[in-house]
Amino acid sequence: MMETLGRVLVVVPTYNERDNLPAIVERVRAAVPDAHVLVADDNSPDGTGEVADGLAAGDDHVHVLHRPGKQGLGAAYIAGFRWGLEEGYDVLVEMDADGSHQPEELPKLLEALADGADLAIGSRYVPGGKVVNWPQRRELLSKGANIYTRVMLGLPVRDATAGFRAYRAATLEKVGLSGVESQGYCFQVDLTLRTSRHGLRVVEVPITFVERTVGKSKMSGKVMSEALWRIGMWGVAGLPKRLKGPSHD
Repeated sequence: MMETLGRVLVVVPTYNERDNLPAIVERVRAAVPDAHVLVADDNSPDGTGEVADGLAAGDDHVHVLHRPGKQGLGAAYIAGFRWGLEEGYDVLVEMDADGSHQPEELPKLLEALADGADLAIGSRYVPGGKVVNWPQRRELLSKGANIYTRVMLGLPVRDATAGFRAYRAATLEKVGLSGVESQGYCFQVDLTLRTSRHGLRVVEVPITFVERTVGKSKMSGKVMSEALWRIGMWGVAGLPKRLKGPSHD
């Protein structure tokens, strides 16, 4: 029997996403009508914050967190998670604003939590998952990064860099958000690693990832370099524990 999850908050970080945001919010509200949406805007120069304010004015399930400037994806999610925890939400979801994550697949992530998962990851690389409209080079880089992550960290996850995921509030409270400094893909790996090392249940749910059609990707060489460096350091630091066997400390 599936449990009742309680209040759901979908955190959507934005930076110059005014053309994508209204449709994404509308689709989330249609897919999970009881869910709330928090737009965490990094003072977008294109007016995304004002668009978000307009959406919130017309829908009491939409909220806006205005941040002073572009501080990175990880910082935006942490701010959104903290806001959600303070407001008493039971489930916190990560979702991109650019349309690459399909809101219609959100119920699958919530179902995985209701079935007992502590973290449900929308995975591109488990059976049934796929990527649409990515250049072959980009897909190979992504798959390579995930293989590198599994090897270095011993994580039993095929898509640790995925950015469409749902956490129980209790999971975030247990693993802690203090000390998380990583950004981009590395932020996703960081929280996945923390969740796994606490002995919590991580489940991957197949999704279809669709490359954005409007706006510019926020991916950069700096983000990728940070991820490779941090994951390598975590892997070296954690190797003695892995050789001794699993630990849930």
